Amino acid sequence: MAATFRKRWGLGWALHGDGKTINAGQVVKPTERMAWPQTIGIGLQHVMAMFGSTVLVPALTGFPPTAALFFSGVGTLIFLVITQGRVPSYLGSSFAFIAPLVAATSMHSMAVASGGIIVTGAALVIVGAIVHKAGTRWIHAVMPPVVMGTILALIGLNLAGATTEGMVEVPLTTFGTTAAVIITAVIFRGFLGRLSILLGITIGYLLALVQDEIDFQPVSDAAWIGLPAFHSPEFRFDVLFLFLPVVFVLVAENIGHVRTVGLMTRTDLDQHNGRALIADGVATMLSGAGGGVGTTTYAENIGVMASSRIYSTAAYWVAGVVAMCLAFFPKFGALIATIPMGVAAGAGIILYGMIGIMGARIWVNNRVDFSNTINLMAAGAGLIIAIADPIIEVKGMQFGGIALGTLAVLAIYHVMTAIARWRDTEPIDDDEPAVVEPGRIG
Repeated sequence: MAATFRKRWGLGWALHGDGKTINAGQVVKPTERMAWPQTIGIGLQHVMAMFGSTVLVPALTGFPPTAALFFSGVGTLIFLVITQGRVPSYLGSSFAFIAPLVAATSMHSMAVASGGIIVTGAALVIVGAIVHKAGTRWIHAVMPPVVMGTILALIGLNLAGATTEGMVEVPLTTFGTTAAVIITAVIFRGFLGRLSILLGITIGYLLALVQDEIDFQPVSDAAWIGLPAFHSPEFRFDVLFLFLPVVFVLVAENIGHVRTVGLMTRTDLDQHNGRALIADGVATMLSGAGGGVGTTTYAENIGVMASSRIYSTAAYWVAGVVAMCLAFFPKFGALIATIPMGVAAGAGIILYGMIGIMGARIWVNNRVDFSNTINLMAAGAGLIIAIADPIIEVKGMQFGGIALGTLAVLAIYHVMTAIARWRDTEPIDDDEPAVVEPGRIG
């Protein structure tokens, strides 16, 4: 009975070989594990690889880092249970939430922004339930590569204005941080190279420190041990449209993650797409309910697994538990909160640009034909609206640049396509689009 229970929920792992070595051409599958010392080591490596991304989103949005770290750990364990231990992944803070969190907090409060996170998670659960029953074909019909790439790109480009103040007020710290991220990304190999954002922020922080831009009083006032800084959500209908575009990104990220893990482990994991979406949705809802930020799968997961050839979900249980434990150190959260404006802006220049370019990567990988008038107009209009970032109020509901840009690209693409097919004027793409993994931003 106990063995059946463990297998059903992905808690039982077969020992791979002798537990200490991996033969050439082999990988440690999700249902296997190495000896526990090696498994714990890989779990800690996952925490390190995800650490910078997980705490950077709350640092940029004003949310408590300890709550974000706690719920990333809890969310990871939830993900492993719901996917029955078949899909290895650590759920970190999603960069796609930055823009709506900043907007909702400035318009109302952090509690209202948390309400938006919960609604986003609920929408993802609904999408996951449909995918579990009907598969993913309908998603590709609603969001072809030109649409998905544009939505991803406009989220990143919409955030460009968030870096302006840092460039103007503290240019040395801002551009110094940017330079540090760029240089560390290419000067180091392997694991350190994947931590370039964390290393760049550390260097930028030291640069701000010598310029006396940091106030350490909150760190002195914080206790060494205590509960994470939880807070309750508040729901306002007028901000929900700020968050709904994020759902499209989370869908692409999760499906791409499942597909990539399946390819790397030579296992068909398509049947788990729905469970992965549901799991991330539940984790995001729980995080929003307690004061954390939205969660998602991460490319850093793939990097650590590819370099180690260990895909064991046992390592992710270790990572989730370690992340939860780190959240109970308030001084750590207070230290993260001291990251100054210039450092955040400098990191943002890289991060927001990466988000935008990842959208373009989807276009390139899928050979989107921009000589096709439908593709050109839909993508162009969506990007311009998002960059202009207007705020339009309709019956008490506010629509910002991301929501309006997303609605524009969806409406323009599908309306133009429908009319063109009716009139038999649909342009013919030069190349047939390839089906490849969507870009992932976290």
